[in-house]
Amino acid sequence: MEKARSLTPDEVAAILNITKQTVYDMIKRKELPAYRIGRKLRIDPRDVDLYRSQGKNFHLTSSGSRAPEILSAMPSAAGFAVGLATDNMVVCGQDIILDLLARHLEKKLQPLRVFRYQVGSFDGLSALYHGQADMAAIHLWDGDSGQYNVPYVRHLLPGVPVVIVHLARRMQGFYVRKGNPKQIKGWSDLKRTDLTIINREKGSGTRVLLDERLRLLEANRSLLPGYHREEYSHLAVASAVARGEADLALGNEKGSTQVRGIEFIPLQQERYELVIAKAEREELRYQVILGILQSDSFKSVLLGLGDYDMSETGQIIAEL
Repeated sequence: MEKARSLTPDEVAAILNITKQTVYDMIKRKELPAYRIGRKLRIDPRDVDLYRSQGKNFHLTSSGSRAPEILSAMPSAAGFAVGLATDNMVVCGQDIILDLLARHLEKKLQPLRVFRYQVGSFDGLSALYHGQADMAAIHLWDGDSGQYNVPYVRHLLPGVPVVIVHLARRMQGFYVRKGNPKQIKGWSDLKRTDLTIINREKGSGTRVLLDERLRLLEANRSLLPGYHREEYSHLAVASAVARGEADLALGNEKGSTQVRGIEFIPLQQERYELVIAKAEREELRYQVILGILQSDSFKSVLLGLGDYDMSETGQIIAEL
């Protein structure tokens, strides 16, 4: 992130992997400081860093409920008493599907407040394990079994009863510059030494997929230029490729449609699924969650966004 200049709402949305409207909402609620240059809003990169770092800290309230630590610094939360903490829900994950789910839940379960924790798959499971979140969306591929999510949940959440519910299928692939000047075709190109990549952060499902593919190829990641350079969203890595800072990046198809100057090479359809703490399964809110995900109205909104396969949305995949 450039420290010498201010950021536009579009750039902040890409960094935090949220919609531009969510950025405007954060500014309106005074969760994120902003100022105007002429008629345009600008945000200091240091404030974005501070928001992101604060948003990654959780604590247990005195009542034992979960709430993001950043609440204590939010003016909009000033009237929130600890006694209302049971009306809070923390959802981990970085896809717009979760933003839409949160809004539906707040409408149907008032006065429930849903707090979104923008982290990758591993951090989301860690929050569940430590009792700091209610749900986490993940897309973690196991190269040995070819299976998504279930192997990781079994190993990373020992002793934590959970339910896995399917959200959507998404296509993962390479972002390359328009015209594909390096003639990149597939996974085997990761063994080439003439390509520079830009990587996602450790713990994200996309990073896990890349690392598993490198392992199966028996490729030495230290020989892959750019492997240790990280960004925190699909849009950020796609933008780096478009600017010529890297020859390729791994990301989902939707990210490729939002950045000019790149092409998308589809490689693997992934399963994006919601891991729900079993405590929620016994409550009314669990039935509401399933009802929302299985509703035609919710699916139609996602279909309108494009690039999602909704054929299994709302199905229970496993109870562990």
